Amino acid sequence: MKIVSISENKDIEKRIAITPEIAKKYISNGFELFITKNYGEHLGFKDSDYETLGVKLSSDQKEILAKGDIIIQLGLLQNEYLSILKENQSLIGVLDPYKNKDQIDNLAKKNINFFSLELLPRITRAQSMDILSSQANLAGYKAVIESFAHFEKAIPMMMTAAGTIPAAKVLVVGAGVAGLQAIATAKRMGAIVFATDVRMASKEQVESLGGKFLTVEGSENLETQGGYAKETTDDFKKKQEQLLAETLKKIDIVICTALIPGKKAPVIVKDFMIENMHSGSVIYDLAAIQGGNTSLTEVNKTIEKNGVKIMGESNILNKLPTSASNLYAKNVYNFVINLYDKENKKININLDDEIIKQTIIK
Repeated sequence: MKIVSISENKDIEKRIAITPEIAKKYISNGFELFITKNYGEHLGFKDSDYETLGVKLSSDQKEILAKGDIIIQLGLLQNEYLSILKENQSLIGVLDPYKNKDQIDNLAKKNINFFSLELLPRITRAQSMDILSSQANLAGYKAVIESFAHFEKAIPMMMTAAGTIPAAKVLVVGAGVAGLQAIATAKRMGAIVFATDVRMASKEQVESLGGKFLTVEGSENLETQGGYAKETTDDFKKKQEQLLAETLKKIDIVICTALIPGKKAPVIVKDFMIENMHSGSVIYDLAAIQGGNTSLTEVNKTIEKNGVKIMGESNILNKLPTSASNLYAKNVYNFVINLYDKENKKININLDDEIIKQTIIK
């Protein structure tokens, strides 16, 4: 079987789906690999690193796609490449089926298999394939580093002969994977960390990392069976607003990570709350690409309001592309091996397997 991957548009996506380390594993399992020339050059992976393993390279992206039984990418292919896909090919990536429903529906009629890895179930067997967790972990870490770089004061408490510099106060909105890593990173760097989440299950995790959990009454009812946050009620939103409005008056840095799968990000930090924050504060909004957790967030822009910087980035992982690619490639490899019938050398779409059933788009 042939596995192929073509270069992403590097203006918007610097990660790659197959690293040399993982290419070696695919080949040892009997796959043939085809990738674009200069596929990983921007990350320091030379063409020769792939070629010595037996990977075949070409500059013709359409020719590469035509060869593939399995196509591995970061996201959905651009339309010019989607149109050349043929029956029984399988495309694996983060395909965002809510946003790309029309393109996927049209191509599904051609019996092309689409596997969208952000739909993986949160079960033990799927942990090694969990691209959301591996990528969110890095995003949470990097969001703290970026926001601290733009904060014009010291982060840890410093006691000097000239006086004491107080520790920066950080609030993390949303204590999922990205939020928990943000808490851990901020705490390691000496900040005083607070966190809020609609799921009461997060309280113990936040406190285990040294953060203080801000409890909103009713939180225990706002978690799905899959472990994600539900949309909140109007009553909860009012209580959350009151708590946040008071808390933000003393906060220096806010890391926003709250997302609802397939929906617009909830607006949690309102204009009046930002107006009450002190000048020089920083808000880093990881939810920017889905609308943002503040009403002022703009994608790939830094907005300043009353001296408060609000930063929104479409893809923070472009600032950690090598680490992110290494983890993503491993996640996808584990998914492919689960999908592959090695004895018969074919893909086995077993819908009794919860991992396959949840990720295939029909």
